[in-house]
Amino acid sequence: MPTVIDRSGKNLRDEATPAAFNTPVEGKRNAMFRAVFRELSNRRAGTASTLRRDEVRGGGRKPWRQKGTGRARQGSIRSPQWTHGGVVFGPKPKSFAVSLNKKERRAALHAALCDRFQSDCVTVLATDGLTLTKTSELATLVFGSPRVAVSGDRTLLVYAPAEADTVGVPLERTARNLKRVAVTHLGSLDVKDVLGYSRLWFTTAAFESLSAAFADMAPKQPAKGNAA
Repeated sequence: MPTVIDRSGKNLRDEATPAAFNTPVEGKRNAMFRAVFRELSNRRAGTASTLRRDEVRGGGRKPWRQKGTGRARQGSIRSPQWTHGGVVFGPKPKSFAVSLNKKERRAALHAALCDRFQSDCVTVLATDGLTLTKTSELATLVFGSPRVAVSGDRTLLVYAPAEADTVGVPLERTARNLKRVAVTHLGSLDVKDVLGYSRLWFTTAAFESLSAAFADMAPKQPAKGNAA
């Protein structure tokens, strides 16, 4: 059950966990693994590259005539057997991208959020009157004291895209020097982020948008039979 706190860190109330996040996650671990594997793989960039013989500069002229020199015949000084020649079957930049269908990606994100909600790792931040100008203020809000900011639980702050200017920019600016705090908007939230942080803090608007986005994944109520 998420706790709603104000700008000073005071507990206001306990918010009921949305019904969509009360489903078990035991059968979704494989989907979460594939989603995290995809996200990490898509960040890789293949940079290893070598030049083939047709890409090496020079070597357009036959180094010596075909017969009569006593040496092996050669067609170009950029052949693979020559120093500074081309490379045979060398590496070229490649893509490590892994595809995953949209339905499975959404199911994996839903399962990861269910795990965070059921582990009591979610907090809702009321942004009414929230003004942050210093890093120490955010550290006090998140950890209770700036001294704990270097060893506290890794925390991810999530805001709604609609409040990017009013809430997102101040949060990102004040959290820039906190190594154990990250800030993102709801549209960029992925499985890797949800599982990689010990605590998730949602603004009120982000929490409402998240609940509405996954409302269709709430457990279906069994249909009642007709009375005799």
